[in-house]
Amino acid sequence: MHTNNKWIGHDYAKNDPRFHLDRPFEHGRFPGGIGRDHVFRLAGGGPGRFGFGGFFFSVGSFDLAYCNDRLWDSDQIVIYDDPDHDGWYLAYNVRLGT
Repeated sequence: MHTNNKWIGHDYAKNDPRFHLDRPFEHGRFPGGIGRDHVFRLAGGGPGRFGFGGFFFSVGSFDLAYCNDRLWDSDQIVIYDDPDHDGWYLAYNVRLGT
């Protein structure tokens, strides 16, 4: 994500093997709304499994350092499709701007 015109996050290549999924979207695509017009409040959990509105996600082990300061029971997030890695999503934290 961008904040103050600075990239915050990883710069992994499009074909990075850590993101390979044999069956992207095996359980379907996220139906809750994608993009800035859809803000969700985290309802508990942690990086291994967090949820809101009956939907659940987890943070990739290689990205854990990017979410140390999230409030897993109250932060607002926006979900985006990952344009480089099929089957993955990006979660933007509204409070932190990352």
